[in-house]
Amino acid sequence: MSIKLWTFLFVGVTFGTYLIIAWLSRVRDTTGFYVAGRGVPATANGMATAADWMSAASYISMAGLISTMGYAGGMYLMGWTGGYVLLALLLAPYLRKFGHYTVPDFVGDRYESNTARLVAVVCAVFVSFTYVAGQMRGVGIVFSRFLEVDINVGVAIGMAIVFTYATLGGMKGITWTQVVQYWVLITAFLIPAIAISFKLTGNPVPQIGMGSRLLDEGAPLLAKLDQLHADLGFSSYTEAFTGRWNKLNVFCVTLALMVGTAGLPHVIVRFYTVKSVRAARWSAFWALFFIALLYLTAPATAAFARYYMIQSLHGRAEAELPSWFRNWEQTGLVLWLDDGDGRVAYHGPADGARNEIFRSGKLTSVELAAIRVDHQKWLSSGGTDARDGRAVLTERGLSGPDRDIIVLATPEMAALADWIIALVAAGGLAAALSTASGLLLVISSSVAHDLYYRILNRDASEAQRLVVGRVVIGLAVVVAGLLGIFPPGFVGQVVAFAFGLAAASFFPAIVLGIFSKRVGTVPAVAGMICGIGFTASYIIGSVYAGMPNWCFGIEPQGIGVVGMLLNFGVTLALTPFTREPSEDVRTMIDSIHEPEGAGPAVVIEAAPEH
Repeated sequence: MSIKLWTFLFVGVTFGTYLIIAWLSRVRDTTGFYVAGRGVPATANGMATAADWMSAASYISMAGLISTMGYAGGMYLMGWTGGYVLLALLLAPYLRKFGHYTVPDFVGDRYESNTARLVAVVCAVFVSFTYVAGQMRGVGIVFSRFLEVDINVGVAIGMAIVFTYATLGGMKGITWTQVVQYWVLITAFLIPAIAISFKLTGNPVPQIGMGSRLLDEGAPLLAKLDQLHADLGFSSYTEAFTGRWNKLNVFCVTLALMVGTAGLPHVIVRFYTVKSVRAARWSAFWALFFIALLYLTAPATAAFARYYMIQSLHGRAEAELPSWFRNWEQTGLVLWLDDGDGRVAYHGPADGARNEIFRSGKLTSVELAAIRVDHQKWLSSGGTDARDGRAVLTERGLSGPDRDIIVLATPEMAALADWIIALVAAGGLAAALSTASGLLLVISSSVAHDLYYRILNRDASEAQRLVVGRVVIGLAVVVAGLLGIFPPGFVGQVVAFAFGLAAASFFPAIVLGIFSKRVGTVPAVAGMICGIGFTASYIIGSVYAGMPNWCFGIEPQGIGVVGMLLNFGVTLALTPFTREPSEDVRTMIDSIHEPEGAGPAVVIEAAPEH
C-alpha cells in the first residue's frame, strides 16, 4: 500500500477507537465531566498525564528544535522534564489534598475572593488558548502532508474529533482516550528511531546509536555533524552557548519551562482525577517514566534527522532533490530558492549562500509563485550576497527552516517502510489531539465551573452546568481551529510562550498559596496581573511588533522567568501592608500539609469582594 493508504488506515483506526471510548465513557454529572469521578488508577493516570503532557511540541517540534539548534535545543528537554519533577514533588500532592476541580478553584478559595478567581480564570483561558494554537497547527501539518488535504481541512477534522470525545465523556472520556493516545504516540516515535539507529550505526538503541560510528563512514555521528556544520558555516552542533543562545537565555528558557510546567492548569488537573494523595504521587512516578521513554529518545532522533537533511540536500542539483523534499514542498512548508547554479546550497547565515530551505507556516501556491518572482527579479538585477533569498523572505515576514516538519519527515529521509511513515503521522495526531482535549477541558471548566457556577449562578443545577461546559467546549474548539489555521508561530515557539505565561501567572500564586499562611488576596491578585501583563506584552511586542529584546537581551521564550520574579516581588512586597487571610484559610493550609488520613482538607467558599 502507499503512504496515503497506510495513513488513512492508521488514522481511521485510531480515530474510530477514540470515538468508541468517548461513547462508552460518556458522563452525566460534573464530577465525571471535570475530574473523571476521581477514580482513575494511578498507572492509567500516569499514561494519560504523559499523553496530555507530550503535546505536538514534544512529539513534532522538540526534536526539530534540537536538530536545528544543536546543544542549545536541549534546554527544551531539560526544562520540560525538570518542570514535571518540580510539579510532582512540590505541588501535585497538596493540590490533590485540597480536592477541587480546577486551578482557579484553588486560587479563588485560597485567597477568599471572586476577584482572584476571575483573574485566575482569565489567566487559565489565555494560557490554554496560547498552548492549543500549537496543537491545532500540528494537526494541520500532519493532515496536509500525509493525507494530502489542505491544512484548513485537516484542522477542521481535528476539531470535530476533539469536540466529539471531549463533550461526550468530559475528563473521563479524555482520560481513557489519552491512555490509548499515549501508546499510539510512543510506538510511533520509538519504531522509526530504532530503525534509523540500526540503519545508520548498526545499534538498535537510539541513545547508544547517537554516540556510535556511522556504518558507511566510520566516523562518530556527532563528530560528523560537527564537521558538516563547520564546513557549511553553521555553529557547532555539540558546542554550548552559541549565537544568541548564550548562558543567560539558555538558563532563562530552561527555568521558564520548568516553572511553567508546574503552573500549567491542564497538567495540574490530572492529579485531581485519582483516588488519593498516594495515588497522585504514584501517577506522577508513572507519568515521568512514560514521558522519559520519548524524551530520552528525542536527542537521538534530532541528530539522525540533522545528518539526513544535510546529506540529502546540500550540493544536489534540482533534478537530484530527494523525494521527501518534493513531497513536503507540495505542502508549502519548505521552499528552495535557486541562485542560478541549479544546486542547493545548504549553508549557515554567515556563508551568504543565495539558496536554502525556508518556511513560515503554510504558503499557498500563489504566495510561492510571488516569492519566486521576487527572487528572480533580484537575480536578474545583479544582486549580491547581501540580498540573498533570505532577504526576499524576510521582507515578507518569513523565515526558516521549519522545525515542525523534521520529525515527520525523518522516516522519509531515511527511506523507511511506508507503514512506518504513516504510523509517525498517526502518532503526531495522537500527541496533538491528546493535549488539545485537555486544554479545551480546562477552558470549559474555568468558564462553566469557576465563572458561571462559582461567580454568576450558584443555584445552577448539574444539568445546567454540564450544558454550559459542553457549549463552552464547542466555542473553544472553533477558536482553537482558527488559531491552527492562522498560527502565531511554529509549534515549539508558541508552546514555549504558553509556559512563560503560566510561570508568570500561576506558579507564584500556587506556591505561596500552599506554603505561606500570610499572603492574602490583594498581593496575590496584583502579582498575577503584573506577572502575566508584563510577560504577555513583552512576547507580543518582541515577536509581533518588532520591539527589541530590551530586558537584558532575554528571548521571548524565556521572559516568563522575569514575569515570575515580578509576580513574586509584587506579592511579597504588598503582603506586609495588607490584612492576613482568615482563620478558615489558615486552617485549610494546615490541613493540606497533614499526612493523608490525618484529617480532611477544609474547603471554604469564596468570600465577598474586598
